[in-house]
Amino acid sequence: MGEFKVHRVRFFDYMPTAIRAMAFNSRTERLALARADGALEIFNFADNYFQEKVIPGQDGRAVEALCWVGQRLFSAGLNGEITEYDLENLRPRYTVEAYGGPIWTISSNSQGTLLAVGCEDGTVKMFEILEERIQFQRNLDRQKGRIISLSWHPSGTLIAAGMMDMIRIFDAETGRATHRLLVERGVGASKSKEVVVWSIVFLSDHTIVSGDSAGKVQIWDGVTGTLVRTQLVTKWDVLALSVSNDESSLVAGTSEGTVVQFQFISSTVGQQDKEWVRTRTFKNHSHDVRALAHTETAVVSGGMDTQLVVRPLLDKVEKNTQESALRKMTLPHRSLVCCAKKAGLLLFQFPDHLELWRLGESDGHGDSPLSVSFLFSLQVSKLPKDLRSAHQLCFSPDSSKLFASSSHSSVIVVALNQPECKYLHTLKPKSGESESNLQSNNSKLPMSCVCLQLHCTVPVYSSCPTAIAIHPTTSNLVAVHADQQIFEFSLVQKEYTEWSRKLQKQGLHSLWLERDTPITHVAFNPQNPAHIILHDTFMFCIIDQSLPLPEAKTPFYNQMTLRSLPEPQRIIHSHAFKICKNFQHLMCVSLLEDHSLVVVERPLLNIMSQLPAPVRQKKFAT
Repeated sequence: MGEFKVHRVRFFDYMPTAIRAMAFNSRTERLALARADGALEIFNFADNYFQEKVIPGQDGRAVEALCWVGQRLFSAGLNGEITEYDLENLRPRYTVEAYGGPIWTISSNSQGTLLAVGCEDGTVKMFEILEERIQFQRNLDRQKGRIISLSWHPSGTLIAAGMMDMIRIFDAETGRATHRLLVERGVGASKSKEVVVWSIVFLSDHTIVSGDSAGKVQIWDGVTGTLVRTQLVTKWDVLALSVSNDESSLVAGTSEGTVVQFQFISSTVGQQDKEWVRTRTFKNHSHDVRALAHTETAVVSGGMDTQLVVRPLLDKVEKNTQESALRKMTLPHRSLVCCAKKAGLLLFQFPDHLELWRLGESDGHGDSPLSVSFLFSLQVSKLPKDLRSAHQLCFSPDSSKLFASSSHSSVIVVALNQPECKYLHTLKPKSGESESNLQSNNSKLPMSCVCLQLHCTVPVYSSCPTAIAIHPTTSNLVAVHADQQIFEFSLVQKEYTEWSRKLQKQGLHSLWLERDTPITHVAFNPQNPAHIILHDTFMFCIIDQSLPLPEAKTPFYNQMTLRSLPEPQRIIHSHAFKICKNFQHLMCVSLLEDHSLVVVERPLLNIMSQLPAPVRQKKFAT
């Protein structure tokens, strides 16, 4: 395979922010997640937990709570606004002021017709969900304290609200408060210290479950308003609750970083009556668990340590399968590092800024010295109105054109070699458009843009592509998908290549398919057209298409392990997939024009040093 001169860069100190809120849509199997910087992320749990959408954050728009209504996503925050998101164009669709001060919680009825928000001024405000917008309907009976948490009864007729020292039950039709449930402050607690009911769940049998700042999970009879059972699960706060769809399992997240599971089962063998019994405790976080989701087969948690953790429930999945593996997702499922191969430049993408670095000469005693360059903005004349935001940017190989992907699968083409940057064309193929229409449209374009029309369509695959690239010499398109499948498509022949068909027929090695992080970058070796270079967060691989594919029973050796074998065995075990796994947070692998290899890793950051003091962040003074 040969060896490369390597630039190893280890100072891209990208740090995700804390997870603040979470909402799971069981119908579409999408998880929405909000971070402390206001960014939203959408994960497709049906497609190997792939992070398929990211909506950037905005100053002053921190999200406190999320809510799905069908396929529509709403958020609420301490700025007092409710926002619905355009998940196609990845931006807020509109914002509505609730006029109740900061909003702590948002929840919809199971019928998908009403939204309820809990406000600082003690009101629960109801909004009617219309086809295109939401509209204020009414206030429920105003209370003296802020509304911290909300939960609808599945019937849509009652709402339970968590407050300071109490829970209120409201009649959703009349708006009247029907019950007041007083929450105990705990043994030895100061009488002056209020108990915050951080989270609440209203079950179909009228049971109410609450989690509070005194470390208690309490079970209430919602019909009589009486306390049934108290479970002390932590000496700190219970911050989040989530229940399974069948209401047989419930989980509680604590500020100690633990997740405690309760199940509705018989406490003794042979007993017919069921009750809520504490069954498991999971310790997968170092700090506050601020958000939870209970799927059919797993517990999903997130919080201050920035990690999204998917913890399978082993009684719900088969053992030793991909679905039974614990997953911890920290880094985005997209490339945050770009490499200019000819110029030797690296672009680091942070949430709120960019850094451009120039590769230098290594002195052999550590990282290559780099010098900072400046960035310039481009002013483009007469851009089309439908380019409200660019999802991706790409330069042509000769840097004469800039391509920007926009909404509705369109691509904007901008010329850069003019006295001023000039908009040229929008690539937007229409279904059934005739050749004459294409010629008519192209007749108005500059000669340099006449050829910019639809060439071919790649067959649709069920899993989302995570990385694609076109080979510079063969013009083959290589696409890697969230389910780890690899396809090679000839853009000249307009069909899958023979190698791709062989790979699909034989199948990928089981150890390749069991990886739980997606491929984020594909590149090629100009010196050897048979080499495909790709990587995920922990693994770097060169696929040598000239070698045989690994059989199902072939050891899938790491290259470091393979090098330690005697040469005869090394030849026997050699196959197309050359893998190196000695990485923690691999961000980019790219081959420069001088045939040196650039490897960018995120350093192992100390999460503790990134968090505010004290560790457990207080939302407000109690």
